[in-house]
Amino acid sequence: MERPYGGLGLDGVGDVTVIGSDRARLEATLIERLDALLDEVSLGLAEYWPDYADYLESDRADITEAAALFVRRLVEMSDGALPPPGDPRQPGDETVHLVFEQIGRQQQQEGIDLNRLLTAFQLGARVAWRHVAATALELGETPDTLALLADTVFVFVNQLSFSATRGYLQAQRDDSRARERQREELAELLLSGRASEAAIRSAAAQCGWRIPDRAAAVLVDSDDSAGRQVLDHLRADSLPIRRADLHGAIVPDPHVRGRRDDLARQLQGAHAVVGYAVPLERLPRSTEVAQVAIELRSAGILHGDPVFAEEHLDTVIVHRDRGLIEALTQQVLAPLDELNEDARTRLTETLTAWLHRQGNHRAMAADLSIHPQTVRYRLHQLQDLFGEALDDPRSRARLFLALGWRD
Repeated sequence: MERPYGGLGLDGVGDVTVIGSDRARLEATLIERLDALLDEVSLGLAEYWPDYADYLESDRADITEAAALFVRRLVEMSDGALPPPGDPRQPGDETVHLVFEQIGRQQQQEGIDLNRLLTAFQLGARVAWRHVAATALELGETPDTLALLADTVFVFVNQLSFSATRGYLQAQRDDSRARERQREELAELLLSGRASEAAIRSAAAQCGWRIPDRAAAVLVDSDDSAGRQVLDHLRADSLPIRRADLHGAIVPDPHVRGRRDDLARQLQGAHAVVGYAVPLERLPRSTEVAQVAIELRSAGILHGDPVFAEEHLDTVIVHRDRGLIEALTQQVLAPLDELNEDARTRLTETLTAWLHRQGNHRAMAADLSIHPQTVRYRLHQLQDLFGEALDDPRSRARLFLALGWRD
């Protein structure tokens, strides 16, 4: 009996049966010709994507099974179950989409560019459409059915491409998170001071970090959100330091002139401290110095944005133990104890200026904003109080330690 092409019959039952039969015949014919379709896809891939062509050949059984499922879903969707383009629902068997997600993940893990994968999908879609169209025409499908099949093929392939892309990007995110964890673990290893050279080399190889000749810790105040944001966008070869009491990064070779200047530009606005550059085995000690420098910067003793600790090692040495420097200050300034607070302050300032200016009265007067004659008067007072201590090199050195690094 000749198959009707327009609408339902008088009772509407016979035509539905015929349409269902035609769809079954289309599905069966397409599945029978899958080997020819896959052969053509493989041939098309061989010139530009030989590894994909090899994959088709080596996993032909699995791919044929997935392709058969694609055909069945294609025919089902051509019956009118096709969602509009952009619809978030995934047509067809969820397993197919999971398979394509896994394909995307594998491509990312093998370092293959996503565009290369999607271009290969487009080639497969064109070949698939030619086979579907030729088979549909051979079986006498109507133009409306042919148009619906075309929509179905390309929407389905687009959504499979979306699944592969999602898998690719998820693997990329997972890889990025794993790499970040590895980099944090390497930073902890370097700061522990207990890791062997072999352990460091192994950890560096895992996260792709080139071991430098020297390195330094860059630290910011843990409560400074702007500083943390700057460090989070520091150059890619730095290692993140993420502790409850320590936020920063390990930077390779910051002592090299070009890198130092670049680092200074990157750290503008972070109020950071850059530790002095050392071989990796001495990095914990350099980091301790940077921690002291952070405290001194917060106290207003060090200035700069950023502060390079190597330029202030003398200040760090003096102030590393605040209790000791306070004890020394009280000891060397003991001759002033009997004075009232104002007099003690004036003479302490004068003594500090005298140490800095090596006794130059005019320079001292300028620093203190007083007349040179007033400087001479105060110096006589100091001479009376301190006596020979002002002329003794060791006593002067102790005075300088106590007063010379004040803010």
